[in-house]
Amino acid sequence: MFQAFGGVRGMVETTVPGLVFVAIYTIDHDIKSSGIAALALSVLLGVARLVQRDTLKHAFSGIFGVAFGVVFAMMSGNAKNFYLPGMLYTLGLAIAYIISAAAGFPLLGLILGPIFKENLSWRKRNPGRLRAYTKASWAWGLILLAKSAILFPLYWWGNATQLGWVKVALGIPPFLLSVYLTWIFLVRAPAPIDVIAEMEAAEKADKEKSLT
Repeated sequence: MFQAFGGVRGMVETTVPGLVFVAIYTIDHDIKSSGIAALALSVLLGVARLVQRDTLKHAFSGIFGVAFGVVFAMMSGNAKNFYLPGMLYTLGLAIAYIISAAAGFPLLGLILGPIFKENLSWRKRNPGRLRAYTKASWAWGLILLAKSAILFPLYWWGNATQLGWVKVALGIPPFLLSVYLTWIFLVRAPAPIDVIAEMEAAEKADKEKSLT
């Protein structure tokens, strides 16, 4: 499950470019050099994934995120805008988790269902899993919302270095807390229904029936 959210490598790839940006900007206050360094590192990490034949999604998602931040910062001349795309994405994700949980169709179930080979069986056939996914989606939504509540005031009233260092500090702990709570909820829930195995068994039975 931890790997489903990116694992250790994903945490590094989402945190280190921002760390490089704020570290260099703290020293020379130059948006261009800070942005180029962060983007170059992100590209290097993406190329490493491609060389290791990882998925294109993992290889390019980090690059695009950093690239948007660099473009925003350079075009506006405001270093704080390097962090704005990521902040908006976090806020949007928080809202999506909360709305989906309140609607009874938790986003986390859509994300983890295929990984656990249960697809959407938790929705109608496994109410215990539905409750677990709902609780976990609430947890993700509220944690990310709290993170946004800290960062956006800094974006409006703080300076770029303050925002950058706080954002780096808030990169990994909320993520680990969310994953831990998800594990707690799911480990106490009923086992997933392996719908893939059910489909394969049904196909096998149909073939055997057709041969008889």
